[in-house]
Amino acid sequence: MGRSGTPGEETRPRVRHAGQLGWDDGLYEDAPGKSPDSADDGRQPAAADDGHRRGGQKRNGRKRGRRVLRWIAAVLALFIVGGAGAGYLYYRHLNGNIKKADLTLGDKKMADHKANSAGQTPLNILLIGSDARDSEENQKLGGAKSTFGGAPLADVQMLLHVSADRSNMSVVSMPRDTLLNIPKCTDPETGHVYPATTGLAMTNTTLGRGGPGCSVATWYELTGITIDHFMMIDFAGVVSMADAIGGVPVCVKGNVYSHTSTGKGSGLKLEKGTTKVKGEQALQWLRTRYGFEDGSDLGRTHAQHMYMNSMVRELRKGTKLTDPGKLMSLAEAATNALTVDQDLDTVKKLYDLAGELKKVPTERITMTTMPNVYGTGVNSGRVLPKPGEADQLFQMVRDDIPLDGKASKRTTTTAKEPTSPVAEIPVSVRNGTRTATEYPVKGRASAVKELLVGKGFAQATVDAQNTEAATRTGVLFPSVDMEGNAQAVAKALGVPLTAVKKSTEVSGITLTVGADWRESGDYTASDSAETTPESARALNGDDETACMDIQPGFGW
Repeated sequence: MGRSGTPGEETRPRVRHAGQLGWDDGLYEDAPGKSPDSADDGRQPAAADDGHRRGGQKRNGRKRGRRVLRWIAAVLALFIVGGAGAGYLYYRHLNGNIKKADLTLGDKKMADHKANSAGQTPLNILLIGSDARDSEENQKLGGAKSTFGGAPLADVQMLLHVSADRSNMSVVSMPRDTLLNIPKCTDPETGHVYPATTGLAMTNTTLGRGGPGCSVATWYELTGITIDHFMMIDFAGVVSMADAIGGVPVCVKGNVYSHTSTGKGSGLKLEKGTTKVKGEQALQWLRTRYGFEDGSDLGRTHAQHMYMNSMVRELRKGTKLTDPGKLMSLAEAATNALTVDQDLDTVKKLYDLAGELKKVPTERITMTTMPNVYGTGVNSGRVLPKPGEADQLFQMVRDDIPLDGKASKRTTTTAKEPTSPVAEIPVSVRNGTRTATEYPVKGRASAVKELLVGKGFAQATVDAQNTEAATRTGVLFPSVDMEGNAQAVAKALGVPLTAVKKSTEVSGITLTVGADWRESGDYTASDSAETTPESARALNGDDETACMDIQPGFGW
């Protein structure tokens, strides 16, 4: 069973996939101002931290649109498979199709979930889209031959959070060009150790540092959100889904044609208003960058959110898959497409997971993008987490606060009495104030230690050996008998009790001074901690009025 408590023979029938359709998609075009030949997607030698492609290799534009489409389609297939009848799901060979990998490859152990008042815990799943070209099927999808067999990139990353009471779901997308500090990861198969990056690196390179478990470790390092499962897709298996349900309605605010004079663009051509896209048009919608909003990857992410919401609405309106052949193809494609963590390694577990996801009503699904800012100088053309607002969004997910602003039976922390006088409570203080763009504040651990001593914690000490970055100040304790003492530390400093968590990572009560407490003085929690930042571009799953803005110059 997974951290959340959610619940083989191998046969591989031939499945028609996007690479066999022969459509020219020219997607994931290069960043503005770059030529196709100089487009930089983050592919790099293992020793590099800067995210640049090996030798400036040329990339074929068609490779990534289909990659994104097959990832989204396969993930959404699980919604269909999960609700279409268990009969088809229990063929033993489907279990053999599913590939497995370790959940996390980092040294830092994730904290345990806190239950709400009803004893329920949230569920967090990292969805990863891989551009791996390590098989004949994936190589048919495009890309320079020189990249075949190379390290894969995690070009689509979405964190799916289901609330403890299953009343709401939040999805947070991270742009593929995000620059982060990547933690140390160890390849479980070879034992090769990838040291923590000494500078900023593109988040999509995490997959090439031992596997999806490094992507999980990086998300935990950045967000502090405990991740229960991951699901990774790298195979085009279910691109016919939109056809199977009769198309997916999408909307544009004006006529649009995604095509440039130099041949870039997806080729999408739609009239103003709502159109049901399927087949080639569905592919084009999901890959379109030029023609939507500002022509960046951020606009494409927004369009993908609209498509996913719309598809879920269509399925829940009563659209049925009654053709056994189509249903079986979807089940085969979905299981062939998946790499999952060891606790999600059977069709039964996937089916149970789908049952958990189905509990959330469409109107309580919220799609968001990590608040971000464009880099400057050497980081030009990339994005960084937006100070304050990115962690505000992550904190809401950590604290199980709905991103749609509606109430739920949120995870709460019961106050406990300390078992020792404060003068007898040992506390280790760490300096975790380093951020993606700033060095750690010198002397912060010592300063906070003195604050504790002034409040009677005579056994407070500084741990100068552990200085891992932490976005948020928090207190960890190793066993339940120490929870009351750990809470006493938090209360003395004004740190919320939701930031006090049990973790096997520490041997005693440990206070980490995070990036939210870089300045001297008392700790102050954000006043807007329960409001989704506007920069996250929240999109409600029940919003049928959502419509894409058109980039100037791409009308017809």
